[in-house]
Amino acid sequence: MRNDHGVSVPDSEHRGLTGLLPAPARPYALLARFDRPIGWWLLFWPCAFGLALAGGAAERWDLLLWLLLGAIAMRGAGCVYNDIVDRDLDRQVARTAARPLASGAVSLKAAWIWLGLLCLIGLIVWFQLNWTARLVAFGSLALVAAYPFMKRITWWPQAWLGLVFSWGALVGWSAWTGTLPLGTILLYAGCIFWVIGYDTIYALQDREDDALVGIRSSALRLGGQVKAGIAACYAAALGFWLMALGQRFPDPFAYLALLPVTGHFIWQVSTLRADNGANALAKFRSNRFAGLLMALACFVVGSA
Repeated sequence: MRNDHGVSVPDSEHRGLTGLLPAPARPYALLARFDRPIGWWLLFWPCAFGLALAGGAAERWDLLLWLLLGAIAMRGAGCVYNDIVDRDLDRQVARTAARPLASGAVSLKAAWIWLGLLCLIGLIVWFQLNWTARLVAFGSLALVAAYPFMKRITWWPQAWLGLVFSWGALVGWSAWTGTLPLGTILLYAGCIFWVIGYDTIYALQDREDDALVGIRSSALRLGGQVKAGIAACYAAALGFWLMALGQRFPDPFAYLALLPVTGHFIWQVSTLRADNGANALAKFRSNRFAGLLMALACFVVGSA
């Protein structure tokens, strides 16, 4: 990312709680992106959508906490795995050159061990689910494993990330009901388009470096139409979510629950500056709030 003065800002920084850790532990916290909680919030929200729209959020608030822990651990594991695969590419991009593996602060062997420990936490969370949700969660592993390679073979790695980061909607719903009805699939589809939209915003930070080293992204593919493309993704997300809410509670008043998140998406796109990395990062991070608004909509409809 580059700030308003054109100076490259590193992706990994010692800040917040990460900066308070003992020096030997900091590179591992950075490798798992514990300094950047936006990632695990975005992984957690679809889990909350599924559980809330299925009607189980109030009664199984403890499961929400387990899903949050799982999101933190597995997002961290995904980041470690991604950096293991991308360590050579990361050295060529200004924003990622300081990452612990790319810079040599963490060895490859130590990164694999850290990945195993994070997956162990994920396994503990997995055992808190019913068998249907366990099988659904297990089904995401192939998608997760393939993701780091997508930026090498397709202009739309954001779409693959959508498949991965939205999977929690299926897990959350099935963890309560033990089923995957049509409403769940529609909810999942909406989350996929939401992820494509916000990750395209995120990719705006790296367009120059990505083009130089041959990394593909939707931000590069859309070119001058990137804002229109993001708006189309958000519109598709809202359309699928509208149908999902209608499946759960077939009353026109249920659709009003989507008005807050719709307004937030309109604000994001209308104020996005595609040529400003700091602006793009701020809009990307604002999706933490968008996820909260959607979770509340699912809770209201699911509890009706």
